[in-house]
Amino acid sequence: MFPKRGAVALVTTVLGLVLLFSFKTPEPAAVGAVVQADPTTGSSGTTSSGATTGSSGTTSSGATTGSTATATPAPTATAGTAASTGTATITGTTVSTRFGDVAVQVTVANGSITAVQAVSLPSGGRSGEISAYAEPILASEALTAQSASIDVVSGATYTSRAYAQSLQAALDQAGIATTTANG
Repeated sequence: MFPKRGAVALVTTVLGLVLLFSFKTPEPAAVGAVVQADPTTGSSGTTSSGATTGSSGTTSSGATTGSTATATPAPTATAGTAASTGTATITGTTVSTRFGDVAVQVTVANGSITAVQAVSLPSGGRSGEISAYAEPILASEALTAQSASIDVVSGATYTSRAYAQSLQAALDQAGIATTTANG
């Protein structure tokens, strides 16, 4: 006779293995992918521009605490200010971090953020992997929050803070008042 404890252990192990092997991780969106809000449902999704990404991760080796981000003045707009009506696509200031420059472009229609896209992110090696992982998360959070008040992505602190700073500059230029990053 098979003992009850053995049967329970066997069933639990088999169930755990089935769950483990059936788990699939989501593919990160490509760097520079445009995240747009669906006007009918209010949800957001990513649209890839055909670029491919390498492996992704969330940790950074050798990172130190504190922020070394600096902003360069000169946000540019491709359309007029869209505080309450109309549509504008505005690029925020380029923010320099120890890993590379970050610049964010935002599309505003009738006072709402409809699309967010990074036009410049740290690239190459580990920084590129982190950027590819963090960018779709940051863009989605910005669309959901409808502001630059977004959480810092773990392992991408410098990029997250610079992203929020550039996004805030673009929103300021568009005439949309918001607050800056959490964390």
